[in-house]
This record gives sequence, C-alpha cells and structure tokens, in this order.
Amino acid sequence: MKQFFIFILKGLAILLLTMVLLDVLYTAVYKQTDDRNKISYIYNSKNKDFDVVFLGSSRVNNHFVPKVFNEKGYKTFNFGVTRSRLEESALMLKLMVERNYKIKNLILQVDLNINTNDHSEAIRSLFMPYLHQSETIREHYKDIPEYRQLLYIPFYRYLHYDARVGFREMYYSMIHKKTNALQNDGFNPLASKPGKMIPADLTKYYPKRNAAYEEIKAICQKHHINLIAVTTPMCSETINRDYFNHIKEVYPEIHRFENAVTEDKYFSTCGHMNKAGAVEFTKIIFDAFFKPKSNP
Repeated sequence: MKQFFIFILKGLAILLLTMVLLDVLYTAVYKQTDDRNKISYIYNSKNKDFDVVFLGSSRVNNHFVPKVFNEKGYKTFNFGVTRSRLEESALMLKLMVERNYKIKNLILQVDLNINTNDHSEAIRSLFMPYLHQSETIREHYKDIPEYRQLLYIPFYRYLHYDARVGFREMYYSMIHKKTNALQNDGFNPLASKPGKMIPADLTKYYPKRNAAYEEIKAICQKHHINLIAVTTPMCSETINRDYFNHIKEVYPEIHRFENAVTEDKYFSTCGHMNKAGAVEFTKIIFDAFFKPKSNP
C-alpha cells in the first residue's frame, strides 16, 4: 500500500511539473508574438501614439478604413475584433493605457453590442496568455467564477481555452505565421455577395445600460481621450430599425449613422458592409468629426 501511494505521489509530481513546464513554454511563446491578432499586438507593444483608434466588433473590423484617415494626415488603427463585445473593447482600451498608448480620439461602435452585458468567450481566451504578466488583465477578470483556477493552476488556462490558445495557436505563434488581422492598419474588408440581401432581424434586441460602455467612458474622461460613440450602417431591409431609436433614449450622446449607407451594393450581408461600403462610410465619419491635416 505504501508503494502504491508513493507511485501516485510521483505520478502527480510529474504531472504538475509537466504542467508548469508547458505553462512556461506557451507563455514564453505568446510573450514574443505580436503578429497573430490585435490583442497580442497591443500587449507586445508600448508607447504607441494615435490620432484615432477604432474599437468594436466585426462592425468596426470590417467597416472602418484607416487609410481614409491616414491620407488626411491622421495616424489611425482599426482595433475592431470580430465576435468581441463591449467588455472586450473595454479591456483592450485598458491594456492600451497600461502599455502607455497616447490616444487623441476613440471612435467606438455602440449599436448591436449594447443589448447585452455579457462577454465573448472566444475573445476572452486571447487575453489569457498574459494573465500572469498583466495586472490590468488580472484586475479585469478577478470576479469571474473560474478566476482562481485560471490564475493558480499551471497550464489550466491553455487547456480551458484550447480552441483559441492551445497547441495549434502556440505553434503558429512560435513560427510567426502571420494572419491578416494587422493588415491594412487593422481593416479587414469583406467582398460583395451576389443575390438578394437577407434581412437582419432586430426584434429580439433591446438596448440597455451597459457596464463596459460606462467603463470606457470613464477611462476616456480620465485619460483625456475624445470619445466618439457611433452606430454603424445596416442594410435597408433590416427588420425593426426602431431599435436604434431606443439606443438614443438610453444614451443620447451616441451619434447615429445606421442610415448613413443603406444601398445593397455597399453590403456583404445585411449587417456588414463590403469594401466599397466601408470606404464610403469611413469618409462620412471623417467629414462629420474631422478636418484634413494635409491634402490627400
């Protein structure tokens, strides 16, 4: 019996040591990789200076073209992340502050993402490699149910979020296999799609006060960042466009641009513009809030 217990203890010791070593290896790889996604780019950079940054979901990632601003003399970057919600946008902004970014203007998408205070599990996973190194990330996630396991059990966070930061992603990060996430200053264009546009149905959406949006407003005020919150275009077939009227009732300061571009030729899907639509919309946003610093 004694030998059996010694065997079990040795097995557990080997397992724990393996988990520690794997944790150290994965973390070391992610700490030196800044070209796989926008969150790794932010963490592994510092002292960036931007006239304008864009934050939000795919409706930023696919809708704002930094080149339009850059040609007018502005230094800009699109930090929109597909599938993200306002909670992830808030953490990205806090991480930028931690990395000593200087930001003059933040253009934030606040439309379909304001109907929930929930998070995106897929995007949350991309912050996990930096949990031990970043006080900002730890503070942001300290109240989630699995926080202690993620922080204190070696390698647990990589197992828990294996689909996004497991072996495959670690390997691609190690060999610096680039994605398109950082191309075009963060703008990822969508192609036009033939055929009739399928309407987007907003009848189940209802805007409410959003804790992450309130947090973003507070951060901008504290760090003297000019916050420009906007809605972004939907195609003309959208069902229940009255949703956007309710946004204005909850947050009157949000600028409405859901009708700025509506023709089907500018859309890839009813809720996402194609490249031509994105360029047209970005020009509208620029003209609404900015003036050229230099001639194109």
